Parts: sequence; C-alpha cells; structure tokens
Amino acid sequence: MLCDWLPWNHTFGGSHNLGIALYNGGSFYIDSGKPGADSFSETVRNLREIATTAYFNVPKGYEILVAHLRTDEALRKNFFSCLQCLFFAAAGLSQRVWDELQDLAFETCGEEILVVTGLGATESSPYALSTGAGGAAAGHLGLPVPGVELKLVPVEEKIEARLRGPAITPGFWRRPDLNETAFDDENFYCLGDAVKFLDSGNPQKGFIFDGRLNEDFKLATGTWVRVGPLRMRLLAHFGLLLEDVAIAGPDRDFAVALFFPALEVCRKLCPDLPLDAPAAAVFSQHEVRAVFKERMLSFASFSTGGTTRIDRAILLDMPPSIDVQEITDKGTLNQKAVLKNRAALVDALYCEPIPKHALTWLESPS
Repeated sequence: MLCDWLPWNHTFGGSHNLGIALYNGGSFYIDSGKPGADSFSETVRNLREIATTAYFNVPKGYEILVAHLRTDEALRKNFFSCLQCLFFAAAGLSQRVWDELQDLAFETCGEEILVVTGLGATESSPYALSTGAGGAAAGHLGLPVPGVELKLVPVEEKIEARLRGPAITPGFWRRPDLNETAFDDENFYCLGDAVKFLDSGNPQKGFIFDGRLNEDFKLATGTWVRVGPLRMRLLAHFGLLLEDVAIAGPDRDFAVALFFPALEVCRKLCPDLPLDAPAAAVFSQHEVRAVFKERMLSFASFSTGGTTRIDRAILLDMPPSIDVQEITDKGTLNQKAVLKNRAALVDALYCEPIPKHALTWLESPS
C-alpha cells in the first residue's frame, strides 16, 4: 500500500515505486502534494486517509513530515498504523530527522520502524546499493544488491563507486561521446559518487557516502574541500536553524557558505518582530545573526583546518527556486545551480572589508 508523489519520469518514482506496486500487485495512491511549504498540505490530507505499509520520500519531504507528525495526532496515528518500512533516497537524511521519526514511531505504535536507504542512479534502474533488515543510520549505504557488481576505484584522495550488472544501462542513446566517459574499460558505469567502508576491518558492514566527486574543489592552497561530508556536518551542527546550505570556494583562500535559514525557527528568536515580518527583516536581526555566528564559531572549533570549516557565510532571504533549477523535482538542492544563480553573493563574501550583511567568526580568515 503506497501513497506517493514522486514523478514517474524519474527512476525513483517510476521504475522503483510504481514498479514494485505493479510487480507485487499492491495498491498505489497518487499524491498530488509536493515536499514544499505551499503544497505539502495535500500530502498531509492524503496520509490522514491512506495507511501505507511502506513510505518513500526524499529527505526534504521527511523534514516537513516530521513537523506535521509532531503536532497532528490523527495524522500520526494513521501514518504509523500499518507502516513496516520507511525508505529515503536522492540525498542524505540528517540524523536529527532520523531520530525524530523513530521517536515518534515508538511513542505512537510502541516500536521503531525499519528505515532503509541506499545508493543508485537513473542509469542503475535505480537500485545498486542498499541497507538491509538490520536498518541503517544517516549516511549508510549498505552493500551491492544481488546481481550488481561494485568496483572501487581511487580518484585523487577518494574512492569512486562503479557499477556493472543486468540492471545497469548499456549506454546512452545515440551519444557515443557520453558512453566513452560514462563507462570504464571493463564496462563499469562510473557513478561519480565517492564511498568508504563503514568499518575498514569488516567490509560486510557496508559503505557510507563520501560525497559527489564533481562537487569537491581545491582551495588556493591546493587542499581539497569535500563538499558532501562538510555539508552534512554543517546541517547536523546547525540543526533546526538551517534548512540547507551551498558551499563555495574553488581556488580561493577559504570556503564560504550560502545559508538557507529556517524562517519560522529564526522568527521565534525575535519576539519583538511582527508575526508577518518578511524573511529579510528576520534574518537581519541581531538575535538571529548572533546565534548563527556562535554556531559558526563552535563549528570551527571542532574543525581540523580550512578544508573542514566555513569562514564566511550569508543568510539568504530568498529560498531556493525550482523555476531556475535550484531545487530538483525530487525536492533536493541543486548546489551547482544555486552557486551559478547567486554568484554575485559568493563574490561579495570574498570582498575586503567583509560586507556588513555577511557573517564571519574570524577577523582574518586563513
């Protein structure tokens, strides 16, 4: 029993979710809601009526769902009444959201619900790696699914995952140029994702995600900034304050960040502001800026150097836009598009003296 919004033109919503309902003779309810503030109410209405046995979503959808489950008893009871499995993909789920889901499940039905995730791509139809019946934790990818071969290839300081098997595409239609770069000399598909062992002494425990190879960049010092792990650490450290973040700094002296703050959480820090105060007014308040600066300072104190912290940041009052591809239709942040569309803001963060609207925990980043 599924109630699902994911688009069928994508392999997650189509080949995977619609496919398993067809293959297993299940019931598939089409959810016209989306994981966004303006359209999630339709998803909530549907989930009050449909008790799913498995639920599929992207991390952004779970973040919004948790807030509704916390305050809506009818939704919470119906959602967990028949649920046997929670599945997420397309991006990493923060440990905070993961823990809240499990806490809500235990409070509602007396047991935790199995959470499953993995790694794949459109070209892998999409399943390639998956956690199993033992469950997982944030960042875990599990092991290759039956029939899929995984090849581990060193690339710079990372290990790229490459795939081969009957579920992997044989190539791109009429694009021999793409095929030459997408497959290696042993016909493994180059996934572009980096992985590492959860426990190097016990490979059977599976892998964890180590970022996208094409998102990483080098600072002017020649040292690598690993964007995926840094982003996950930032989101975990800032918690409810931060909805998402884009990280920049290729060939620069230090890394900077474009923060997408959680408006309603920040609004609570400003009790003297009107309830309908716009985002620009909220994020410019001293109370909000002080909290973010303190978090930047504490984050830096746990970092090992310039590649594992951000030295300057800006609080964005315009959320990521799906119209200019900053949000994919899966609801995940497209960092490349965000940095392209907001390049002027990134450049301003490197100005001297630092702009008044920027945040820093240092006087002279290094």
